[in-house]
Amino acid sequence: MKKLLLVAAVAAAFVGGYGYGRWYGAKAPRAEATRKVLYWVDAMHPWYKSDRPGIAPDCGMKLVPVYAGDEQKYAADNPGMVGVSAREQQLIGVEYGTVGYESVGEPIRAVARVALDETRVAKVQPRLEGWIDRVFADFTGKYVRQGDPLLTFYSPDAVATEQEYLLALRAQQVAHDGMPGMAAHGDTLLAAARKRLELWDVPPAEIDAMARAGKPIESLTLNAPVSGFLMERNVFPKQHVTPDTVLYTIADLSKVWVIADVFEYEAAGIRLGQGATFTLDYLPGRVFYGRVSYILPQVDAATRTLKVRIALDNPATVLKPDMFGQVELAVGGVRRLVAPQSAVLDSGDRKTVFVDRGNGSFEQRVVETGDQSGENVAILSGLKAGERIVTSGNFLLDSESRLNAAKSGAQK
Repeated sequence: MKKLLLVAAVAAAFVGGYGYGRWYGAKAPRAEATRKVLYWVDAMHPWYKSDRPGIAPDCGMKLVPVYAGDEQKYAADNPGMVGVSAREQQLIGVEYGTVGYESVGEPIRAVARVALDETRVAKVQPRLEGWIDRVFADFTGKYVRQGDPLLTFYSPDAVATEQEYLLALRAQQVAHDGMPGMAAHGDTLLAAARKRLELWDVPPAEIDAMARAGKPIESLTLNAPVSGFLMERNVFPKQHVTPDTVLYTIADLSKVWVIADVFEYEAAGIRLGQGATFTLDYLPGRVFYGRVSYILPQVDAATRTLKVRIALDNPATVLKPDMFGQVELAVGGVRRLVAPQSAVLDSGDRKTVFVDRGNGSFEQRVVETGDQSGENVAILSGLKAGERIVTSGNFLLDSESRLNAAKSGAQK
């Protein structure tokens, strides 16, 4: 019996001590109490400050404390700050979203045009001064094969060198017949004259024909150096030409380049060797396949686009220079910062988003956006990943922000 009374007394003492400590003992300080309160403000109208807690006289909202380090949340000189109570947020239908990263795997589409493959273009110029006799390649767009005759022309320098070659040939024959000691000298003169004619693009067959005939050829033939289409022609009979004269421009169109104009914010997803397709509206169902062969190192200042070069095979020369079409580039998951499109307010001269700063306070932030993907839009600047933003009701917040700015300006 004594033991039972002793246990009851200990239990009563414990309960009494606990109750006293619970109701009368020192309470554990709250996290906010450990921070220094600088002043109290009206969250809806940050320019109203008070050195003690209470109720805002203009809207009846409870003043919120501003702790050390949180001054920017309720800065009076920030007219973009808006304070809205929880009840008012429900009334205007405020909803939230989060800024984050996503991997974009959608292909990049861009307008493109067909261009000449510059590595397959040849300029035809004479190496001698002279006058055109006959023109065989006589219109732009004509197809010529390598070795086909383009024109004939008369050159006094060529005729004089041909005569030297014939004289050297006769001297060589005489030296070999009666003066063996001069044979080596004759061979040297003959080789020098022949080499000079070859450097002037006189075909070896014509040199051999001239040697057999024993007289100079007055009209030399200029042959096509490559196969292709005549993209430019500056040749007419009786025309005087010099080594500076561009007679023809010949382009091989069996392969072409396609130059695509890609927006600069999409350029990060493009790599050399990347696969691409090219289509044209007037060739439905026809798809041309190629790969990125070069990315030009400069952005167009006017259009903010980057030129991407794609090399394509051109069977039957279906693709003609300066044709326009569409390029589609396969992109392998580009990671970029995005936000819900509904969060962005576009006033024409700027784009803004409202960021939740807590305690019913919202900060209006200017942002720069990129392209849209589904319900999201790329964020180029102004926001960070993880920030909570308003996706619905932001139009009313914008109106309140403008009103606050007007009031702040009037008080200043």
